[in-house]
This record gives sequence, structure tokens and C-alpha cells, in this order.
Amino acid sequence: MSATTTTGTLLRLATAGSVDDGKSTLVGRLLFDSKSVLADQLDAVERVSRDRGLEGADLALLTDGLRAEREQGITIDVAYRYFATARRSFILADCPGHVQYTRNTVTGASTADVVVLLVDARKGLLEQTRRHLAVASLLRVPHVVVAVNKIDLVGFAQDRYDELAAQIRAAAADLGVPAIHTVPVSALEGDNVVERSPRTPWYDGPSLLELLEDLPTADDVETQPFRLPVQTVIRPQSAAPAGYEDYRGYAGQVASGVVRVGDEVVVLPSGRRSTIEGIDTADGSLAEAYAPQSVTVRLSHDLDVARGDMIVAADDAPTPVQDVTGTVAWLSDRPLRPGVRVLLKHTTRVVQAVVRDVVGRLDLDTAALTPAEELALNDIGRVQLRLAAPIAAEEYVDSRRTGAFLLIDPQDGFTLAAGMVGDALAAARFPGERPVQYTI
Repeated sequence: MSATTTTGTLLRLATAGSVDDGKSTLVGRLLFDSKSVLADQLDAVERVSRDRGLEGADLALLTDGLRAEREQGITIDVAYRYFATARRSFILADCPGHVQYTRNTVTGASTADVVVLLVDARKGLLEQTRRHLAVASLLRVPHVVVAVNKIDLVGFAQDRYDELAAQIRAAAADLGVPAIHTVPVSALEGDNVVERSPRTPWYDGPSLLELLEDLPTADDVETQPFRLPVQTVIRPQSAAPAGYEDYRGYAGQVASGVVRVGDEVVVLPSGRRSTIEGIDTADGSLAEAYAPQSVTVRLSHDLDVARGDMIVAADDAPTPVQDVTGTVAWLSDRPLRPGVRVLLKHTTRVVQAVVRDVVGRLDLDTAALTPAEELALNDIGRVQLRLAAPIAAEEYVDSRRTGAFLLIDPQDGFTLAAGMVGDALAAARFPGERPVQYTI
């Protein structure tokens, strides 16, 4: 599996932007120009556009229904769309743009390979732009593409685009964004969205869709350590077929890496060792399995393994921890303060935890970590947690799967925060320096 091969691969992307930056129109243009809109959908859009007195189809109407639902008080965290080109398939997470929906951007970007962030060429960088860049950085999204939209409304001016591109790169560097790309577009008229535009002869880069088709996805699974969070233990519930009376399998989705029959593994947090005796699926047995396959593994030893345990490669096992320092995006109306008791969900494991300290809050204007006694809705900050039981956590910069966690209200089950293990704000604490750039 090559990290650089894109033909036929799946790319997960999230769109974000401030209010009225043209995100709905851009999503509609992508779907329309890539011929991913059904005829009846287009007919409906054209009919409503005519009723509103418009000469052409308002492509933003392809997503306006979601906005109307929000106005009716219906909760929609993220709207997902699926489309494909001859080169690649896409899952698009369409995140709302208003500041109070920043928590939704966290949801949409958490599994994304790329975030497409819109900036209005007339308005430039706004606080919400920096907030979305900070979220992309904290979530270690491999790529961020900034579409400088409405370039037609500034006369396709190269100097304005160059000015904004420089500001974007500086802000991205301050916030530790791994890889940044900029494209001048007009979502309304289609310039540089799917096809390159003759009205920007000074821009020699790819169109937005061409860029999305060429971006590499995650690293080769062969280079990642094996991790399998156990979701359930499978045992015969009634009279079992001959040969399966003593069957015991541990089912879950491979979070990273590759496992083969005969590999030595460790079960965490107990630290007990064994070897892989078999790998089973609904379609039969396998000699090997890799992320993100869902499988059931059998071990050669009769160990006490339960939901929430993690089966990992014996030669690269993380050390379970009970004290966790992490960066969190606070998603609740209730503030986070020291002493608050929460549930922490890490992979398939849920443990009780207490907030020992709120270290600081990210200042989006200065990209610095500032002292804070609490975190409020949409704040991003650094906290210290004490857990009632150990978890096999790893640094988020090393693994987006085993380095992520959720904080949950133990009373009502409400998700309070999305968290990243480790000092994800390290770059932000040194705003005068430029973080090291890397490409996945």
C-alpha cells in the first residue's frame, strides 16, 4: 500500500470557513462541475432559483436545506456527502461556519485527510479563520487547503492573492499547521474549482479538485505499529458447532499497522504476552490484517482480555499511563474547571477521571498559550487529568487514533471535549518561532 498512490483511493475532506465566505456555493460547485449531482437534484435547484428571480442555478441551494433545518432547531453536527471522479472517491464533511459551531468543525476534521478552508478575498483572515487553522493543527490534519474565494470580486488581482497567501502561510506557521496549500477560486463562477481558469494566468498551480485528487493520504500501514482496541469478546452463546466449543476471539477494528498469524503481541494494560493464533472475519480466516480492517483475533494463551483492552505489537508497546496531559477543544456550554469529574473515552476503553489543572488557553490572535482558570465553550486549552485506571495512550502527534480521547459527562453522557494526548500546543507556546514543517 503506497502512501503516494492516489488512483482509486478514498480521501476524507472537511470544509470550513467563516459565515458568508461562500462555502455552500463551493461545495455545490464541486458537486456540480464533477458531475456528482443527480438530474432531479439539479432540476429542483433550478426551479427554486427561478422562483427567486435568478437567471441561473444557485448551487448553494444544494446545501441550503441543512441551514434551514438548523434554523428550525434541528441539531445537525456535520453533513456528509459522497462523490467521485475518475481518479478518486471522496467523503466530504460539510461543517457549519458560524463561531458557535466550532465544535462541529472539530467533529468534521477529526478523521479528515484534508481540510478545505475558505477565505473571502475581500475580507481576508478573520478570527474564525485562525480558529479553524488552530483546530486543523491540533487535530494534526495532514493537509490544509485554503481556497481564496471570490477572487472575481477583487478583479482577479494577483497582488491581493499574493498578500493573502503570505498572511495565510504566516498564520499557519504560527499555529503549527503541518502542510498548507492556497488556491485562488471563484466558487460562484467556477474559476479554478474543477477546471483551471484563464482569468488567473498568473496562477500556475492546480485547480482545487486537481489538488484534492493528487494529495497523498496516510502513510503506508507497514510503517505503523500494530494496535487493536478490543471492542468485544466473542464466545459461543449456545450449542456451538463441533470444534468451536472453546472458541474465544477478540474483535475490533485495527487502529494502525499490520498483524500476522504467529506475531508476538502484548495485551494492555495488563502487559500479558501471547502470539496470534488466528485471524477471523465473516468471510473466513486471514493470514494477516491491517488498518482499518475489522477482525477477530485468537490468541495462543488463555488470557483475561475484555472490552477496552488493547492488543499491540510486542516489540513496540506503549506504556499505560494514569496521568494524562492533553490539549482539548471544549465543546460544552458548562465551563471546565479544576476538580471536575468526567469520564474519559480512549479507543474502546472508558475510565473515570478528574481534571487536576487547567494549564492555559490558546490565544488565537497571538498563537500563545495564556494562563486560564477555566475553559469556556469553543476554547482550546491544555489540561492535566488523573485517571482511575491506566490507558494505553500515545502522543497524538504519533497516532491520531490512539492519541485521541473524549471527555464525557458522567451524569448525562454528553460529550464535553475532544482531546489530544500530549502537548499539542507546544508550537503555540513559542509564537516567535516557526514550527518545523512536515508532510505526510
